[in-house]
Amino acid sequence: MAKLTKRDIVVAISNQTGMVQHKVFDVVQRTLDKITDSLANNIPVELRNFGVFQPRLTKPRVGRNPNRPGSSFVIPPRVTVKFKAGKIMRQRVEKLSRQLKESGEGREKAALSSPDTG
Repeated sequence: MAKLTKRDIVVAISNQTGMVQHKVFDVVQRTLDKITDSLANNIPVELRNFGVFQPRLTKPRVGRNPNRPGSSFVIPPRVTVKFKAGKIMRQRVEKLSRQLKESGEGREKAALSSPDTG
């Protein structure tokens, strides 16, 4: 499965706007740095129609090592980043979800109807 990288974003924006890639890279990097700095200072980041990033403290919990049954240890609390998708993003991703579900059902039906040759 292909993935979108920061480089891909820079190239696409550069092609769409005609700006030099070096300047676009600088803007993208500064944007990501500002988001990171805000989260590191416990300030949520809200990007309308995209989503909300929010720093969140996890609770301490008990962990167990599967290689050593009976031993347990406490996993300390730590800060993580929670992301909640915005309305437009959620709707667009739901369309993908329906498409994948439909194509998966089609493959399952085809697999059930074709005889096993193995």
